[in-house]
Amino acid sequence: MKKNVKLGTLLLLGMSVLSACGSIQSVTGNNSASSADENVQEQSYNIQDTNEDATSSTVYFTSDISPEGIMAVYEALDWQPTGKVAAKLSTGEPPASNYLDPDLIKDLIQATDATIVECNTAYGGSRTETAMHMQVAEDHGFTKIADVDIMDAEGSMEIPVEGGTRLESNLVGSHFADYDSYIVLSHFKGHAMAGFGGAIKNISIGMGSKEGKCLIHTSGQSHTSPWGGDQTGFTESMAEAGKSVSDYLGNGERIVYVSVLNNISIDCDCNGNPAEPDIHDIGVVASTDPVAIDQACIDLAFAAEGSESLQARVNDRNGLHTLEHAEEIGLGNRHYELVDIDD
Repeated sequence: MKKNVKLGTLLLLGMSVLSACGSIQSVTGNNSASSADENVQEQSYNIQDTNEDATSSTVYFTSDISPEGIMAVYEALDWQPTGKVAAKLSTGEPPASNYLDPDLIKDLIQATDATIVECNTAYGGSRTETAMHMQVAEDHGFTKIADVDIMDAEGSMEIPVEGGTRLESNLVGSHFADYDSYIVLSHFKGHAMAGFGGAIKNISIGMGSKEGKCLIHTSGQSHTSPWGGDQTGFTESMAEAGKSVSDYLGNGERIVYVSVLNNISIDCDCNGNPAEPDIHDIGVVASTDPVAIDQACIDLAFAAEGSESLQARVNDRNGLHTLEHAEEIGLGNRHYELVDIDD
């Protein structure tokens, strides 16, 4: 049995995302975004009752964008890290990018005794070299809440890509193997090249060394430049690089994802002067599945009032193809159950 629910009508100020739906079993993400000039409030999503033949991943949601809310969705995962823990995030490009506020994520990072990890950029900017990058991390307040490790400070580490069509291997920062478990903290937003940035971008481009970033951007063609690659190849290479990271970490057993939907600009945190957000803050989601959490973020954001510019950005960059390819190669599942922990 199928129900048709307009999620956009449920994302009013302060309202729980599923409060008008009752018990929602699963959500199938749209295969393509609506055009920017369509009325987002009329966009519909297929809500299905449990089907024995359908598989889905669980995504937990809270509208509480606070340290307590982040802890709550993380704890809902019922996942325990083992060994040395890393928290992967973006330190943000100066002077005014929308990186995650250290005070917002401090409780989770300190509760898990995690080291904040990042890699240098391949496009220049203030984070292209380790010393500069560490200064940005300090300026943005991250060194006050935890140790910070620039994982490619000593170069790259090669890990295999299984089942890919674009990449045979992935180059991550050489310190990647120093950690046993990863918590991926993503700020969901648009992106000038990828269409959107979330969990998959954070574990692919985000964990890639400078050389690895160039390979992803060019579908394995260049080790030295990130420019000039094919767009479809780029989106597929992100999915494949992300899968290599998940596979390395016990086929996803040692990595989880928390994404924050606030300050949702069409521009990434690698942009030091991003466009102003057009969407009200939505909430925080968590999952063990990077494809499901990105699809949930897309669905929640696209259903929100003012999302026309974000939809246009994602459509123009064919951003949803990253999710399509990621599901095809087995990184995760676009079909998900959204569990509102506020109820």
